[in-house]
Amino acid sequence: MASRVGLIGCLIVVVALLNGATTQVTATVEYQVGDSLGWTVPPNTSYYTNWASSKTFFLGDALIFNATSGTHTVAIVSEAEYNACTKVSSVFQVQPCCPFRYTPESTGTKYIICTVSNHCEQGQKFSFTVESQNFTVESPAGSPTESPSSSASSLTVGALYAVLTTTVISFLTFF
Repeated sequence: MASRVGLIGCLIVVVALLNGATTQVTATVEYQVGDSLGWTVPPNTSYYTNWASSKTFFLGDALIFNATSGTHTVAIVSEAEYNACTKVSSVFQVQPCCPFRYTPESTGTKYIICTVSNHCEQGQKFSFTVESQNFTVESPAGSPTESPSSSASSLTVGALYAVLTTTVISFLTFF
């Protein structure tokens, strides 16, 4: 009887461990736009462009706009509106008290401007590209190949195999 309880306990531990291994963890990053400068009129017109170009953005990442002084806006615009600093009506207010959080919902290039006064013309704008999280691994031949975006399916098969094997051994041991 004691060995049967021990085997059932081992089975529970194995299933719990394999269940934890199949859980996919997606790491997201929160970016403070402009780092310590925050979202304000920059010291030069390329400040935010340089800031964004030094980052790699993935789906699920968030951009936090903190106004360090005054009131600013965040407008997500088209490329043409970005290039012309077009004032648009759909904007989000950003004040020192109240940061704004933007999480892109799709991949591709995004364009952001401030529509207050001439802030956009002074460089308070940037574009960035959102990528999906695909990982690259080396194949035996040495050429890079994309791995699946989730390995959960292969782990689930492994978990099923472990459970079935443990069950068969359990029955063979006691019968």
